[in-house]
Amino acid sequence: MKQITKCFDKVTAIKDIDFEIYAGEVHALMGENGAGKSTLMKILYGYYSRTSGDVKVSGKEVHFNSTHDAEAAGIGMVPQEIDLFPELTVTENLFVGRKRPRKRWGGFDTGKMQEEAREVFEKLDVNLDVASQVKHLSVANCQMIEIARALIRQAKVIIFDEPTASLTDRETERLFKVIQELKEAGVGVVYISHRLEEIFRICDRITVLRDGRWVASDVISEFSQDKLVKLMVGRPLSQLFTRGVSRIGNTVLSVEGLSSDGRFSDVSFEIREGEVVGMAGLIGAGRSEIGQALFGVLPVASGVVKIHGKEVHIKSPEDAMRKKIVYLPEERRSQGLILPMSIGSNISLASLGSLTRYGFVNFKKEKEISDRYIHTLSIRGASVDKPVSQLSGGNQQKVVVSKIMVREPEILILDEPTRGIDIGAKSEIYKLIDELAGQGKAILLISSELPEVLSMSDRILVMHEGKLTGEFDKEEATQEKIGLAASGVADGRQIDTD
Repeated sequence: MKQITKCFDKVTAIKDIDFEIYAGEVHALMGENGAGKSTLMKILYGYYSRTSGDVKVSGKEVHFNSTHDAEAAGIGMVPQEIDLFPELTVTENLFVGRKRPRKRWGGFDTGKMQEEAREVFEKLDVNLDVASQVKHLSVANCQMIEIARALIRQAKVIIFDEPTASLTDRETERLFKVIQELKEAGVGVVYISHRLEEIFRICDRITVLRDGRWVASDVISEFSQDKLVKLMVGRPLSQLFTRGVSRIGNTVLSVEGLSSDGRFSDVSFEIREGEVVGMAGLIGAGRSEIGQALFGVLPVASGVVKIHGKEVHIKSPEDAMRKKIVYLPEERRSQGLILPMSIGSNISLASLGSLTRYGFVNFKKEKEISDRYIHTLSIRGASVDKPVSQLSGGNQQKVVVSKIMVREPEILILDEPTRGIDIGAKSEIYKLIDELAGQGKAILLISSELPEVLSMSDRILVMHEGKLTGEFDKEEATQEKIGLAASGVADGRQIDTD
């Protein structure tokens, strides 16, 4: 790709960008949200046409008018939001948009199709029932179907967009193994991720974009994490965010022996004024379920919840919000936002009661509140009337945060608050969490990113298979101790899980 420029009406999204991918390499494409990564890759995948510039595949200039054209030329993509037909089988999804083998009398040869499907999954060393419906499969297995779709079309280049965002550690390891096998088979891999540790582990080269422009390209050995961050955001990692001194007060929330059938059991902890309590553990350990139970989404079988020393019974999210508890969901796009609606409407959703009189919304007040949070959280390029669907992932997350802050909460449950957003947006979310703690808010921070938990928390709780297996003060916590507790091996402060 040479001198690629893309304009939308009078706005230039990317300008004069060069990008190349060699056979058998993993090439990281890095940059903040809004840097132009998605636009560039959508041009390569035929989703957008380019305004100017040249695209060549195997030395031959190409012009893609659709994703079908790109796939025919050997370009595949594994998108962040899996794009499969849930009601169709694994095999049927592999053959969507592709000529299907037929039997002699004219019908589709399902047996032949399933045979081809099994062969491609064998190459990936993936054991899948090719006759099963996709709706019954995990995100990780759906990713493998996307990879298989690209391979069955003889892809020369496969683009991976934030592929590990929803994967467990074990699933991530399997994905890395598959990427290594693709590399050895001569496939060029474009890898987009905000997780720097992944980039330095599996990538051979890096290209950095910033504000729609090319900044740098080089082999991985020429980059350090600090240099990479500085190229992406214009300042070093050390300047992005450092938490202030915690001023911890009295207990706000206490949980004693909390259990939810089949999800978690006998969980006890407390959170004080101005305290950030991190909750770590592997996916499926029960962390999100605890947050959802405290917010009234999931039922509680037994246990006691107290706010300011007074026992409370939370039956629903509305009940939780009346008690000044708010919850930032893990899946912002499906649980936290209504994408076609405006920023203002999304921000006001959780507080319509205070904005409505005689059944009519006070739009002037809604605009005042929305404008305040757009400014406070630096939601870039945003106006109250702009659809949320047009925002970057980082700015979408800020809208969800704005929505819960309108409730003026005392207790905040933040479930994966920085998942899938860039380093610059992360630092702004971290700054907000620190400011909220400074205001005396009690915060439960649920996160799969250990560096995030370690840097942001005053205390850290660790879950394993629905039970609390470790609790550490900030000073004693290490990645090793947390990792052991998350695996069921208690360390540091022992917690009986029998």
